[in-house]
Amino acid sequence: MKNNFKSDKIAVIGLGYVGLPLAVEFAKYFKVLGFDIDKERVSQLNGLNDKTGEVNLEDLESVLNKNLKFTASEKDLSGSNIYIITVPTPVTEFKTPDLSFLKASSETVGKYLKKGDIIIFESTVYPGCTEDDCVPILESSSGLKFNIDFYCGYSPERINPGDKINTLKKIKKVTSGSTPEISDKIDSLYGTIIEAGTYKAPSIKVAEASKAIENAQRDLNISFVNELALIFDRIDIDTSEVIKAAATKWNFLNFKPGLVGGHCISVDPYYLAYKAESLGYYPEVILSGRRVNDFMGIFVANKVVKIMTKKGITVRGSKALILGITFKENCPDIRNSKVPDIYNELKSFGVDVSIFDPYADKEEVKKEFGIKLIDQIKKYDSIILAVAHNKFLDINIEDIKNEERSAVFDLKAVLDYSKVDGRL
Repeated sequence: MKNNFKSDKIAVIGLGYVGLPLAVEFAKYFKVLGFDIDKERVSQLNGLNDKTGEVNLEDLESVLNKNLKFTASEKDLSGSNIYIITVPTPVTEFKTPDLSFLKASSETVGKYLKKGDIIIFESTVYPGCTEDDCVPILESSSGLKFNIDFYCGYSPERINPGDKINTLKKIKKVTSGSTPEISDKIDSLYGTIIEAGTYKAPSIKVAEASKAIENAQRDLNISFVNELALIFDRIDIDTSEVIKAAATKWNFLNFKPGLVGGHCISVDPYYLAYKAESLGYYPEVILSGRRVNDFMGIFVANKVVKIMTKKGITVRGSKALILGITFKENCPDIRNSKVPDIYNELKSFGVDVSIFDPYADKEEVKKEFGIKLIDQIKKYDSIILAVAHNKFLDINIEDIKNEERSAVFDLKAVLDYSKVDGRL
C-alpha cells in the first residue's frame, strides 16, 4: 500500500482531551472528520468552544469547516478510510477494565469499513486488546477479514492535560501496525504532525504494553513517596524536607507525595494487572502501589481532623474549605479525582465541607461526584489546599481563617511552611 496521503480521509472518534488535539493537527494536512456521540460537545466545538482548553482556538478556527468537520451523526463516517479511535477506557467499580466505549466504537466503525481501510486505536488498553477484543467486533460488524480486507494499528496517546509545553506535536509518538506495510504507513502518517518524531514498535502488543507500563511506573514511584509520607508522619518529620535532602544525590528520582487521579496513572495499572491475572499471575507490586495511592485522600482527611483536635477546634459542625477538585493543577479535568475522598471522609466526621475550584465545571462535578461547588470563599475552621492552581497561590490564607487557630493543610507543599499546620 502506497503512502498516498493526499487521498486519505481521517475520522477521529472521540473528541475529548486526546481526540480533539489530534483532529486539529491532522486537519492541517488532511481532510478530517471529528465524531463524538455527545451532541452538546459537537455543538460547542462548532461554536469554537473547547471546555477542555487543550487546543489553541486560532488553530481550531483555521481548519474548522475547511479541512475539519465535527459531527454527531455516525453516517458521516462512511467517507473516511483511516479511523482513529480515542474513546475513554476507564475501570469499573470493581477496578476491572471497562471496554464498553471501545467496543461500541469498534462496532460503529465496523459498519462503515471498506476494503483497504485502517483503524488505529489510541485508547489505553492491556496488551492484546486490539487484536483479541476489537478486531473480532470489527470483523463481525463489517463482514470483512482482518489483514486481508482491513488493517489495524495502535499508537498510545500521550496527552498531558493542562500542559502547554509538552503538547501533542512535541511528545515522541509510539506507532505500530498489523502488518509491516501498514506499520510503515501509520508511522509516516503520524510523522506528518509529530515534531518530536515517532518510534515504530515491532508489534501492536508491544505498543499497547509500552503505554501500560509508562503510567504503572509513575504510579509506583508516587506510591513509594506516599508510603514514605505515611511513615514520616508517624516519625513527625516533614516528607518534603526529607525528599529535598535526598534529591542532592545525582541519581535520586525526585517524586513528590500526593493524590493520584486522572485518566491514566490511576487507571492503567489495573489494565496491566487484569491481563496478568488472566494469565495466572498476581501482580503484587503494581496492586500494592495502587492500594497506597487510593488511601491517601482518607489519610489527608484524618490528618486534618487530628490537627484540628490538637488545636482545640471542635470537629463536628466545623466548617472546612477544600481548594481544588480537579485531578491536577491549572486544568479542568476532574476524571478520577481523589479530592472527593477527602470531602467524604471529613463529612463522616460531621464536618461541613465546601469545595472551591474556578477551573472545574460545576455541572460536571455535581453529576460525577454529587458535590456542589461554592462560588465564593468565606471563613473556615480548616483549609486544605488540595490542588495547586495558580489562582490559589494569590489567596491570602490568613484572610479566610475563621480564627487564628484555624487548621491549614498544604497537600501540595507550595505554601509558606511557617503558615501551615501540616503537609504531605
